[in-house]
Amino acid sequence: MTTSIYILLVALFLQTLLTFSVMLVMGKRRFAAAKKSLIHIDQFKTMQLNDAPEEVILASRNFSNQFEIPILFFVVSLAALSLKLVTLLFSLFALLFVFSRIAHSYVHIGSNHLTLRFRLYLTGCVFVLAQWLTLILTLI
Repeated sequence: MTTSIYILLVALFLQTLLTFSVMLVMGKRRFAAAKKSLIHIDQFKTMQLNDAPEEVILASRNFSNQFEIPILFFVVSLAALSLKLVTLLFSLFALLFVFSRIAHSYVHIGSNHLTLRFRLYLTGCVFVLAQWLTLILTLI
């Protein structure tokens, strides 16, 4: 296995690990809020958590975020792997994307500093776009 493929697989694993980590945080916050009667357990039937504590909403929203832009990351990464077009630059963009997503999640479910959160989100988008452009240019 080449270094480029190894780096890409590490990035894919880390993004998956991030998703499960956020899911655990979300679950912990939901159960804690329900236990404190801050939300009623019946609200989970329809997922109407609009009146839930902010920390519950933030974790839920961040979990949903893991299935938005990261989908483009997984698609381009799997395309590059299947086409055998994984380059070192491509893999470094993948790793930088995941680092930006980890930082984004940390800020989102932590301090929720909006400006920093937006910059981290935008940075991740740029890295995924760079992956796509790298793949297209490698094909040409």
